Amino acid sequence: MKLQKETKRGKSATDGEKARAHGRWYGDACGAAFAMELIGERWAIPIIREMMLGARRFGEIRAELPGLSAKTLTERLESLEETGIVRRETLPPPASVQVYRLTEWGLALEPVMQELGRWAVRSTLHDPTLPITPVSLMLSMRTMIVAQRIGDLRLTAALAVGDKHFTALLGPGELAIHPAAEGDPAPDLRFSAEAGLPFLAAFYGKRASETVGLRIEGDPALAQKFIDLFSLPPKCAS
Repeated sequence: MKLQKETKRGKSATDGEKARAHGRWYGDACGAAFAMELIGERWAIPIIREMMLGARRFGEIRAELPGLSAKTLTERLESLEETGIVRRETLPPPASVQVYRLTEWGLALEPVMQELGRWAVRSTLHDPTLPITPVSLMLSMRTMIVAQRIGDLRLTAALAVGDKHFTALLGPGELAIHPAAEGDPAPDLRFSAEAGLPFLAAFYGKRASETVGLRIEGDPALAQKFIDLFSLPPKCAS
């Protein structure tokens, strides 16, 4: 007798769950192929990226991704929720608003996305002048810091991209970044710009901050040491 596919609730799988079963695109047992079935739809990766530093409202995600329609965002969030990558929750009063948050499994995608990012920017086709969202910039900095250069350098930096504010904590071998909050340590350095591109030009392009619109407050020598920690991988041979 043919067995029915069971859901985690012990019920028969719905048509939607069957459509998202492993093998729906490729019919292949490969884990990498299955990963693409889970997160390979258009807009899925940018949506996941925007939740990597914390829960976001529907409108916040859409505002950061202006090319994304409300319909597509709804569909992708529903799909990511069904597969266990995202969960929907309501914040406690007085906010009492609905937000979307990555699950523990969803957050585990960050190192995967970091490796994809390091791999992709080696292409000569990568265009670093395209817009970058504040969260994407912060994740980029966590990705492109060269840990071996940190040594005994320790500092706290306030990073402002437009009206979005973040706190960066440089520790042994790593850079932690989170949305700025009350109780964060007083920063040793402050970096601010109206958009992400001035950060990219200064941190990766090594252009003088005053020429690209990046404002820096704090010890100039310490700021330069911090900037020097970041580097893009070399381009691949053509």
